[in-house]
Parts: sequence; structure tokens; C-alpha cells
Amino acid sequence: MKPNLSSKLFLSAAVAILATAAIARAQEPGASQKPAYYISEFTVTDSEGIKPYSAQVESTFKPFSGRYIVRGGGDIASLEGAEQRGRVVIIAFDSMEKAQAWYNSPEYSKLRPIRHKSATSRVFIVDGVPN
Repeated sequence: MKPNLSSKLFLSAAVAILATAAIARAQEPGASQKPAYYISEFTVTDSEGIKPYSAQVESTFKPFSGRYIVRGGGDIASLEGAEQRGRVVIIAFDSMEKAQAWYNSPEYSKLRPIRHKSATSRVFIVDGVPN
């Protein structure tokens, strides 16, 4: 059976509608973006030396959609593995790209040496699940 002109037009219109919907969905803010989380486990070795970092770091990540989820000195209930002895910081970002842009920004690059000098740390960024 040969497709007639009306069925070809219907199929073409359906494909166009689906493609338009997919493009529109992909362009919606946050439609397919996954949040990302900067995670730092650190132990302060110089409590006076870390103060300038602590006072300024938030102003460097806010322009990149960053916001604290966990900030340091609260209670940690170690459940498995080695006990966490230092502090934990988690900063949420709208995307991996924004988290990495912040980490590599000139503003944060100026602060990183203060943290390196005043603390030992393990730092990474992970993808979250889509909202």
C-alpha cells in the first residue's frame, strides 16, 4: 500500500510538532539540567589564617547560582568507614558548568591559596539528579 499525500502530510506535521516540542523543552531553563554539588571535606590547620577565606568565599559563588547546603561545623554522624574528623561543606549549583565556572573564576582562584595554606582538604564536584 502506497502512502497517499494526506498521510505523508500528517506524518510530516507530526514529526515537526514533536521536534518543535523537544526543542522548546530543551530550551526551558533547567529542563534537562542537573544540579551539581561542590563538596569539601577539610580540616583547618590555621584557624586565624582561614578567616579571610571564610569571610569572602560566599560572595564568589553566589553569582554562579551557588548556595550553601552544608557549612562546616555542624554535627556529623559517622555511620560507616573512617570517622569524619574535619568539616564538611556542600554548595549547590544549578549545573556542573556553573560549579566549574565558579571554581575556575578569578575571584575564587584568589581565595584558593588561603584554603590550601590554612587547611587540608579533599574537594570535588558531583552531578545531582535532575529536578
